[in-house]
Amino acid sequence: MALVNEHFLKLPGSYLFSDIAKKINTFRITHPKQDIIRLGIGDVTQPLPKACIEAMHKAVEELADKDTFRGYGPEQGYDFLIEAIIKNDFAPRGIHFSASEIFISDGAKSDTGNIGDILRHDNSVGVTDPIYPVYIDSNVMCGRAGVLEEETGKWSNVTYMPCTSENNFIPEIPDKRIDIVYLCYPNNPTGTTLTKPELKKWVDYALANDTLLLFDAAYEAYIQDADVPHSIYEIKGAKKCAIEFRSFSKTAGFTGVRCGYTVVPKELTAATLEGDRIPLNRLWNRRQCTKFNGTSYITQRAAEAIYTPEGKRQIKETIGYYMNNARTMKEGLEMAGLKVYGGVNAPYIWLKTPNGVSSWKFFEQMLYEANVVGTPGVGFGPSGEGYIRLTAFGTHEDCVEAMRRIRNWLI
Repeated sequence: MALVNEHFLKLPGSYLFSDIAKKINTFRITHPKQDIIRLGIGDVTQPLPKACIEAMHKAVEELADKDTFRGYGPEQGYDFLIEAIIKNDFAPRGIHFSASEIFISDGAKSDTGNIGDILRHDNSVGVTDPIYPVYIDSNVMCGRAGVLEEETGKWSNVTYMPCTSENNFIPEIPDKRIDIVYLCYPNNPTGTTLTKPELKKWVDYALANDTLLLFDAAYEAYIQDADVPHSIYEIKGAKKCAIEFRSFSKTAGFTGVRCGYTVVPKELTAATLEGDRIPLNRLWNRRQCTKFNGTSYITQRAAEAIYTPEGKRQIKETIGYYMNNARTMKEGLEMAGLKVYGGVNAPYIWLKTPNGVSSWKFFEQMLYEANVVGTPGVGFGPSGEGYIRLTAFGTHEDCVEAMRRIRNWLI
């Protein structure tokens, strides 16, 4: 008899965004004539950059010719893309990597969920709260998170570091040692950031406590302020304590194309029970070679085109479009008398619900009264209660109309 992994049974019945989809479908059935504006799930709406499309067409033509056809590629990614990443994303910031420290993947979600494969199940875990649900759920699946405490909404083996308006969304450095800490900046869902001195505190903590930092930098391309670091490796010593995850999903509209990469420095090690230090780069490479067959050649050629002069210009325009949406939304919500955070260095608006209304209650009110969809903050963790996340990835027309509807509803 085959036995199931019973840790999966501890997970909530469905993923956050599945619950939202069910509520939207119910609304559509009961209000078939109402037009809904979706500002909930962070999917992009603008087309792929022309440079990427042209690169994909060229790659397809190569695969159509026996002289240029390519079959299986390297699990770690093609050199042409890895070299472009090192040259453009890190070298200008004074950060240097060898090609073997970069691993191309099908997106940051996969790698942040899979990185636990190379770490013991009984490591202690710390997360900023609220947080991207994948970090928690993937640890539940392997038994690392413990048991869900129904009253608090917290997992027993996870340390939660609240990020709320009361502490300016800056998590407090733990007063105890934690084995693994997840950081995401610019932050999803709050849209807030850490300055370089604030991020240095985390690197110093990790080096002092032999903590592994898992740093999700999926939204770094949206950073506008000069004092906000784009990579954790801008901090001295981070190569000895951090893995960084990057994504092209929001940078270049690759949510449907699927491509990202993970940086595992060769200096980074973790311990065995006997105290031996093992390079995590070697383990991650072994994991990828066993479980991942590489990102497609066509996709990697498209990603490479992001780093061409034309690609950089086109991506800058697209990011500018979304950040203009964020400004429109932030200003519109503030005009409606609401407290709003984020939206400056990230495409997310973190809205404080008025009058102490719960996240799900406000979600339903906004859906039924204004026909606008957001994401309940409590879905990202206990400290998200009383907040709603809105995304700036819609069309500008939809963002303007959504703000008009919300103002008319609330004022």
